[in-house]
Amino acid sequence: MNNMLAVQVTRPHGPFELIEKPIPDPSRGEVRIRVQACGVCHSDVFTKEGTHPAVTYPRVPGHEVAGVVDAVGEGVSSWKVGERVGVGWHGGYCIDCHPCRRGDFINCRKMQVCGISYDGGYAEYMVAPKEALAKIPDPLLPAEASPLMCAGITTFNALRNSGARPGDLVAVLGIGGLGHLAVQFSRHMGFQTVAIARGQEKSDLAKKLGASIYLDSQKVDSARELQKLGGAAVILSTITHGKTVEAIQYGLGIRGRYVILGAADSPFAVSSSWLVRGNRSIAGWASGTSIDSEDTMLFSADKGIRSMNEVFPLEKAAEAYDKMMSGKARFRIVLTTKYS
Repeated sequence: MNNMLAVQVTRPHGPFELIEKPIPDPSRGEVRIRVQACGVCHSDVFTKEGTHPAVTYPRVPGHEVAGVVDAVGEGVSSWKVGERVGVGWHGGYCIDCHPCRRGDFINCRKMQVCGISYDGGYAEYMVAPKEALAKIPDPLLPAEASPLMCAGITTFNALRNSGARPGDLVAVLGIGGLGHLAVQFSRHMGFQTVAIARGQEKSDLAKKLGASIYLDSQKVDSARELQKLGGAAVILSTITHGKTVEAIQYGLGIRGRYVILGAADSPFAVSSSWLVRGNRSIAGWASGTSIDSEDTMLFSADKGIRSMNEVFPLEKAAEAYDKMMSGKARFRIVLTTKYS
């Protein structure tokens, strides 16, 4: 068997094409993965629509990959055939640039992105640099592990680097693909967790996931409610609506930190006087490297944290992508191959 199924895009704004193509061979420093599952992430739009400056075509999307090592290239001693591995957004780094020399690999100036810089996980096999691989712990099934490679690592890593301590008030803005994981991580990290979303329909789910308080932003002023609770040590924003992202800053407590994960759909105003008066701060956060993915998966396996997924076969990638883009997925979409 020398061919595999893959789903590729051949031009910006082009359709997904289900094709057969040769199984790739790993070059020096690379590992071939037999893909079992791959999440469908909103960031796949960069490949689909051609909006990332590094994307070239044809390209196979997908950066929430879970599978098994199938072959290793020359010079690879850290991975063995048969090991369960995943690959996320950060798909390799140069080691030579200034951020890399300081160990800040997620800000590598020549960073590779899985599914953009090279073919990703919408396929039965793929090849990745050895440093991009994360070991998947045994308790996690492939479809459970794959969303943790992007949605999981982004929320987990942001929270554990936020400065919050057990017992602190942490608010999660948005209960969707990222937010439903963030609430679980927040609870199990020992934070007093407040979930904020539109409408009452997510109240029961938010509390089941671990939120001690749910705020319906359509009925209450969420920032004011957070202040009644003493102000949030951390607000984690997983949404993109600029006005809502702007308004919630006033829920920060003294020395509170506002961590933004979702790029807002419009510019928003920041009150400098509000920040200065309480030593408050606003920051962004960009996922993490492969070792951070391992930490995310180990924590998830230990605490019983799981993504809520809808699963589609690889052959229905176009349908899966459309559902993800519609905003109707609850809450992550995962493609599976015949090897899952």
